[in-house]
Amino acid sequence: MAKYKTKTKVTAASVNDFIASIDNDTRQADAKALMRIFKEATGWKPCMWGPTIIGFGAYHYKYESGHSGSICAAGFSPRKANLAIYVADFPGKEALLKKLGKHKGGVKQCLYINKLEDVQIDCLMEIIKRSLVELRKTWPVTAS
Repeated sequence: MAKYKTKTKVTAASVNDFIASIDNDTRQADAKALMRIFKEATGWKPCMWGPTIIGFGAYHYKYESGHSGSICAAGFSPRKANLAIYVADFPGKEALLKKLGKHKGGVKQCLYINKLEDVQIDCLMEIIKRSLVELRKTWPVTAS
């Protein structure tokens, strides 16, 4: 059986250059705002994970199956269709999502937002912070 290779890894690419390359002005402004929000919520500097994910912090995981790897502790990707927010699941997340505003997903999978003006920023910050608290219960989390 072929061993799985992690595709999403931290890179040396510039986060600012990536954001500057976003064609949609609203998406670019939202990415800049999200970068500030995540910096404040995590206390970490951003770095690129793969070609399109802006990540904060990192954790190394290893499952019972033997599969292991590293990924950002929290992050986002300013996609053409929406902003994908990557945070862990935690108790009480569903209640916060009800207060967040217009979004899709988010309970066990990625959180998708069309634009930042659709959501409550303080609620999003709380989701990011509580996600990291929960993540630290299972995995060692470090600055990336």
